[in-house]
Amino acid sequence: MRKFAVTAALLGLTALGVVAPAATSQAAESGATGPVCDSKWGARNGNMYAWDAGDCNGNPLIVASGDSTNWGGANDKASSVMNRGFTGNLSIVKFYFWENYGQDAGHDARNTCLYPGELYADNLTDNTFSLGSTVDNNIRSHQWVNGGCGATLT
Repeated sequence: MRKFAVTAALLGLTALGVVAPAATSQAAESGATGPVCDSKWGARNGNMYAWDAGDCNGNPLIVASGDSTNWGGANDKASSVMNRGFTGNLSIVKFYFWENYGQDAGHDARNTCLYPGELYADNLTDNTFSLGSTVDNNIRSHQWVNGGCGATLT
């Protein structure tokens, strides 16, 4: 019986040794990032955060619990964003290329959304607005919505 327990334990450890490096290798190959964003994630507090750097590095450019028609000094600077809003009604953050949600004359409503289940987008360089513009360094307003998104951040 003792030999069986030792053999089972060895097989279990061997299996762990094979699985753990594979998972690490897969994460490295996929270019997975986000350790800083992961460390800044906390309980839902009703806020949206945006950072000038990727992976939520540094201090936030903007922290907002409500809508903002114009990010002012934070316009065209965000490279990573986080949705710590409450789930349920108005839990999606919709970001816009233009001030005033693109409602000014002559402006289109280029937008993209960060859903509460996505938590954060740590690299906006690989995301686009609904009409194709890159999201990185191009956000000027946002609002909390229930849907109607032209694109989704990842």
